[in-house]
Amino acid sequence: MAVPAFSDIAKSANDLLNKDFYHLAAGTIEVKSNTPNNVAFKVTGKSSHDKVTSGALEGKFTDKPNGLTVTQTWNTANALETKVEMADNLAKGFKAEGIFSFLPATNARGAKFNLHFKQSNFHGRAFFDLLKGPTANIDAIVGHEGFLAGASAGYDVQKAAITGYSAAVGYHAPTYSAAITATDNLSVFSASYYHKVNSQVEAGSKATWNSKSGNTVGLEVATKYRIDPVSFVKGKINDRGVAAIAYNVLLREGVTLGVGASFDTQKLDQATHKVGTSFTFES
Repeated sequence: MAVPAFSDIAKSANDLLNKDFYHLAAGTIEVKSNTPNNVAFKVTGKSSHDKVTSGALEGKFTDKPNGLTVTQTWNTANALETKVEMADNLAKGFKAEGIFSFLPATNARGAKFNLHFKQSNFHGRAFFDLLKGPTANIDAIVGHEGFLAGASAGYDVQKAAITGYSAAVGYHAPTYSAAITATDNLSVFSASYYHKVNSQVEAGSKATWNSKSGNTVGLEVATKYRIDPVSFVKGKINDRGVAAIAYNVLLREGVTLGVGASFDTQKLDQATHKVGTSFTFES
């Protein structure tokens, strides 16, 4: 199996626990389209439970033979971002990207430069913020026969100081994975487990302990059941008694509906529950 990035060492469990739950926004819409000349467009809109509406327009041009990808984004906060990626040009598995942002309202500018290098048993990344600090964040993971070990560190050039460090270990197999991470200067510990029981059922859990805030351990468990080839349901609950459910269905080719809700099982008589919907159109 390919070695994941440091931030993805627990991706299977995190996706099961967090992805495709639609109660976080009152309504979400996403429209995707592709043109014959390798340009993809995506429009997203979101309405929060606080009646705040946001959206973004994205255009992406891909030149696969030359490993070039250019992405331009413009959102409702009037923020502009351009991302340029060059992959596999200097070496197989090496990718360089520049991210440039501009906010006309405040004349704020941003410039970031990132490097990725991926091999069969190694995955390393370096992130540089050129205008703030400048700062550097570097992480790497090595793997052997499913076993993974990695670390990350941040450095502020102007302050000449380490800004943070983390470590992680894990094991990945075709149908299950487990990971232990220590983040925030090795003060927040998480242990996660994911299991693909069969072609229809997935299960996962995550426990988190913050050594700075006491002895309380947060626990969350989730499961996913694929009803048929075009629909599935998900459910999860945490140690505080907050439960969430979701249903996703492909209505027709290119049209997907998602419906979700969350409930505080300890406050069923109070207005703490949330409901959300999502539509995705793709051509």
